[in-house]
Amino acid sequence: MATMQGEPIFILLVEDDPAHAEIAIRNLETCRMANRIRHVSDGQAALDYLHRRGEYREPEASPRPHLILLDLRLPKVDGLEVLKHIKSDPHLRSIPVVILTTSSTESDILKAYDNHASSYLIKPVDFDKFMSLMDTFGFYWMVWNCYPHHRKDP
Repeated sequence: MATMQGEPIFILLVEDDPAHAEIAIRNLETCRMANRIRHVSDGQAALDYLHRRGEYREPEASPRPHLILLDLRLPKVDGLEVLKHIKSDPHLRSIPVVILTTSSTESDILKAYDNHASSYLIKPVDFDKFMSLMDTFGFYWMVWNCYPHHRKDP
């Protein structure tokens, strides 16, 4: 199983499309990118999870993710609002946030990077291309990318 600096990898996937979530989860598990993936389907659930509110209030039920995969078009709270919130919170801002969305709109890309997204990936419509994107992403993020040795979990 994959590890980052010797610790298990945990990914928070924020995706409202069940088919896209299933593809992402299946591929991340197949390429052994993550030891654990938590999927939430809207922006409010993502914020509740990150702030340990409601069903996520116990730290054991809501471990701090090493990486957040965030769709932009989400119900309840839009993905850009979730990103802004994460990057403005001193306890959350160090978590890398990768936008994984169907939007190729230049204004969305610019807004994401203006709000400190770590990366912006456009989901291909073609299933095989989406699988290839996730495979390449997994290899890059877990093998080539460097991380700090110690992380605090408030």
